Amino acid sequence: MDKVVRMSSEKGVVIFSKSSCCLSYAVQVLFQDLGVHPTIHEIDKDPECRDIEKALMRLGCSTPVPAIFVGGKLIGSTNEVMSLHLSGSLVPLVKPFQANLC
Repeated sequence: MDKVVRMSSEKGVVIFSKSSCCLSYAVQVLFQDLGVHPTIHEIDKDPECRDIEKALMRLGCSTPVPAIFVGGKLIGSTNEVMSLHLSGSLVPLVKPFQANLC
């Protein structure tokens, strides 16, 4: 679990995904459209994939992927991110991590 906590707080927005997960891809595109360049950890390419999945579940993820962290805090999975976006709460949350588009 220490590895997941460390990885999730390395950058402002971190997404744990699997390379074949279409929901992970959709969340990545959403963040990129918002001007955020998330760090992506494709756990299926990590030899400790099963341990990472278990750690994500212990941290409170309803599904192992996608698991989205903002500012080192678990936001949740696709449902939680989309709910935040539709309610207008996602943009203020990620504003500190948006790339300067000047």
